[in-house]
Order: sequence, then structure tokens, then C-alpha cells
Amino acid sequence: MAIDKDLLMLMLRRMWTIRHFEETVIDIYAKGEFGGAAHPYIGEEAVAVGACVAMQDTDYIAGNHRSHGHPLAKGGDPKRAMAELLGRVDGYCKGKGGSMHLADFSVGILGESGILGSSLPVATGAALASKIKGEDFISAVFFGDGASNQGACHESMNLASVWKLPIIFICENNQYAVTTSYRDTVAVEHVSDRASAYNMPGVLVDGQDVVAMYEAVSVGIERARAGEGPSLVEGLTYRYEEHSLGLGRIRRGEYRPEEEIETWRQRDPIVIHEKRLVEQGIATQEECDAVRDEEAKEIEEALEFARNSPFPEPGDLFDDMFADAIPQP
Repeated sequence: MAIDKDLLMLMLRRMWTIRHFEETVIDIYAKGEFGGAAHPYIGEEAVAVGACVAMQDTDYIAGNHRSHGHPLAKGGDPKRAMAELLGRVDGYCKGKGGSMHLADFSVGILGESGILGSSLPVATGAALASKIKGEDFISAVFFGDGASNQGACHESMNLASVWKLPIIFICENNQYAVTTSYRDTVAVEHVSDRASAYNMPGVLVDGQDVVAMYEAVSVGIERARAGEGPSLVEGLTYRYEEHSLGLGRIRRGEYRPEEEIETWRQRDPIVIHEKRLVEQGIATQEECDAVRDEEAKEIEEALEFARNSPFPEPGDLFDDMFADAIPQP
């Protein structure tokens, strides 16, 4: 599959956007600038980026609790994302949603959820809407190896296949559900092996290779747009940080060996992609470094924007709800 330089550089740019964003989140969380949960996406950038650059702005995605990488990979605004984490009014959800709830319909981001597996029926519903309305958009949903054991996952895949819905199921297998290895909870060797039970293609992909992810998801998108139904793509990847910031009582050596972590760090998705670009003569190292520096500056500006955004007023609490929880006299 031929991929032009502009798209390959966009992949690099968005991976650097996510990496710098997440490193900044880790830093400001440690300084106490925001509370609640935050689940770093560092190490997994190629999965979301490879999938999302294969999609159109009019296509929809839904994500999970490890939720910063998905909207940024789809072209979301880092300023609004950072403001949301800091609980400011200029955030995607006006500062009310926090880390696990970033949505921007203008670029096809349906949102994320902290409830394990709950985004799968949402994305399946979006695909159903496309079919009912006779439109061309497809949907994709990101979920982890832990969520692959949820009933909502299997119900969604079965229904999508029965109705031949235009959806891509993307399992981000980072190999641990908090501290439990997928090998202890998944009966088959790979999550993608389950696709045969739902009469859809199941593809295992090197999740550290953004081009491999792009190619696999592109095939699924072509199949979906042709009315041939869903696909399951499993990106085998690895999270470099802990499951969630603030889990200091759980030391990584207690459930995964340091040697394993280091082995995966040697397969950093950004390094792999940069090496490909330089070795194949697609871009110079200077061009790659410029992208890295530009995105670092963008995230610095996003943080400054978020810090300067005001907090919501107490009276804003019940705005944007279907009903007023406290009816006014």
C-alpha cells in the first residue's frame, strides 16, 4: 500500500502530539494541578494514530478510559483537551468531564468512557445510524484486552456482524488489565482469534508499527464502506507507564518484570517510525526533529491556554443536562 510523505509525516506529528501531551499530564498531575484519574497512553501511540489517519473527519470513533490518545489521533484540539483535564470552561466538556470524557463531534469524536466496554455499544449504534440513514460514514471503537472479556463487547460484535454494520473493532492489547495479564483471562491465544465466532475478519497487528496499523484498519474501512460488515483488528502494544496515575501503591515489578518493560521500550513506536522515514529517504532526521519540537511547543501552548482558562461557575453545574435536577421556583 503506497503512502505519501505528507501522510507519513502526519502520523509522526500526531504520535509526538500524544507523547508530549501525556508527558505533560504526568508532570502536572504530580504537581497537583488537577485531580481524579488519568491513564497515560505512552507506548501505544501507533495504534490510535494508525487507525485514525485512515479515517475521514466524518467517520466516528469512541474510546475508553485511556482516553487522551484517541481524540488527539483523530485531530482533536490539544488546547481544549488540556483545559478539560484541568477542569476549565474552555475544555471539551466545559470542565465537567475531566480526563475520561473528551468529545468533539466536529472531527468525529463521540467521546470516551471510564466504564469498561461501554463505548462498544455506542460505536455500534453509530454504525447502525449510518446504515439506517444510508450514509457513508463508518465508526471505530478502541477497547483494551480487559474490555474484550465484557459482555458488551461480544454483544456488539455479534450484532454488528448479523446486521453487517460499518464498524471497526480495535482492540488495544497492552497486555495488562490494571495488573492482570491477558494471558490469564483470555481463553484464546489472541483476542483477534475471537473474530471467527462472529463471522468477521480478525487481524493481529504489530501495534508498535503505525504503518501496519494504518494498513490493517484501511482494509477494514474499505470492507465496511462496501457494506461487507465489521472487522476486528488487534494491535499488540504495551503501556510504558502504570495503569493510572496515582497508583503508587502498585509497583510495576510486582506484576510485570522490569526486563519485559525494557524490551518493549526498545520498540518505541515513534522511534520505529522515524527510523523508517530516515532509512527509506522519505524524510531527514532534521525534519523529524522539527516535528518533535513543533509539537512540544504546541503542547506548551496548550498548557498555558488551559491554565489561563477560568473554572466553571457553581451556577453552571446543571447546564447542558436534559432536565434541571433542582427545578427553580
